[in-house]
Amino acid sequence: MSLRPALRIVTWNINSVRLRLPLLQRLQAALQADIICLQETKCPDEHFPLEALRALGFDHVAGRGMKGYNGVAILSRLPFTLRHDAPDWCGRGDCRHLGVDVALPSGPLELHNFYIPAGGDVADPALNPKFRHKMDFIAEATAWSRGRAGVPRRIMLGDLNIAPLEHDVWSHKQLLKVVSHTPAEVAALTEWQRDGVWHDALRHFVPPDQKLYTWWSYRALDWETSDRGRRLDHIWVSPDLAGGLRSHTVFRAARGWTQASDHAPVMLELAV
Repeated sequence: MSLRPALRIVTWNINSVRLRLPLLQRLQAALQADIICLQETKCPDEHFPLEALRALGFDHVAGRGMKGYNGVAILSRLPFTLRHDAPDWCGRGDCRHLGVDVALPSGPLELHNFYIPAGGDVADPALNPKFRHKMDFIAEATAWSRGRAGVPRRIMLGDLNIAPLEHDVWSHKQLLKVVSHTPAEVAALTEWQRDGVWHDALRHFVPPDQKLYTWWSYRALDWETSDRGRRLDHIWVSPDLAGGLRSHTVFRAARGWTQASDHAPVMLELAV
């Protein structure tokens, strides 16, 4: 009995698509992804490097960007259609979400690429507008996702800027009051995952009692040796896709490249 064809999907906070275009080329040479979802592209639509991305083999490209901040993009070897059913998150129009329907022989696949606000340094919505924005965004995303909980063949991924589990951070105790791992954020992300009926594809392969990181701070003198990471990048799938999960890769090598992003690309391989 032959296995169903496997789809390779990558999520990566690239931290400027134009600055790191050579690294994207290097990444694709290594991983041969079918779809790459980028966050923090930091590029307005009129300057998006469309032709360079198509030269990598991605005939289907969509981006939503702005100058200097945020921005998301989806690069695909497979045709897709843009979705227009999501709200303007928090009424800001700040280019943090892109949804598409990918055309596959087995039927359409609904794919959502998110870049959640980082939230600043103070974990108090009354004192920190950035943290309030983050929590409001997640609340809106949870309500929206709840309304689509029964829809099959869905994937949600991106830089969610929250490391929810104890072993998603290098020190659970030391980071409990640090934005990205506070109890309020963890509870909010857990509710989003639960109410949207999402399956955590990375923890499908890595048990919760084992460390799993996708981000290492630029502040570390030797990020690899200290290994003080956090899992800020996530891939979730609807329950009907969980049986097709084949493998995952946190491509740590890319974090060590010259002019690297502080996030490692993450790839999921699944049969669809």
